[in-house]
Amino acid sequence: MNKLQIRGLINATLTTLYIMAVGSFMFYGSTVKIGRSNSFLVPITLLLLFVFSAALTSFLIFGKPAQLYTDGKKKEALSLLTYTLIFFFAITFTFLLLLLIFTR
Repeated sequence: MNKLQIRGLINATLTTLYIMAVGSFMFYGSTVKIGRSNSFLVPITLLLLFVFSAALTSFLIFGKPAQLYTDGKKKEALSLLTYTLIFFFAITFTFLLLLLIFTR
């Protein structure tokens, strides 16, 4: 693996770990008092989490490629973005297969 492939794998893995953390919070948050309140703070908090998640995952996937692109390294930028998306797709596909296997 070259440097760009390793960086793409790291970007996809970090994005997956963040998604797993948020998914776990949402899944297990219902077992405690979080989210069962009729407070106006619940939808505000969920929207804040949504916007933060969009910003963080955008940074993890597009941050370094955008930096490389603005530095004039267009070929490396597109390669890194491609590797990141390929690894992220592979991870997503793996989770879909695991979902199919374990929900039978």
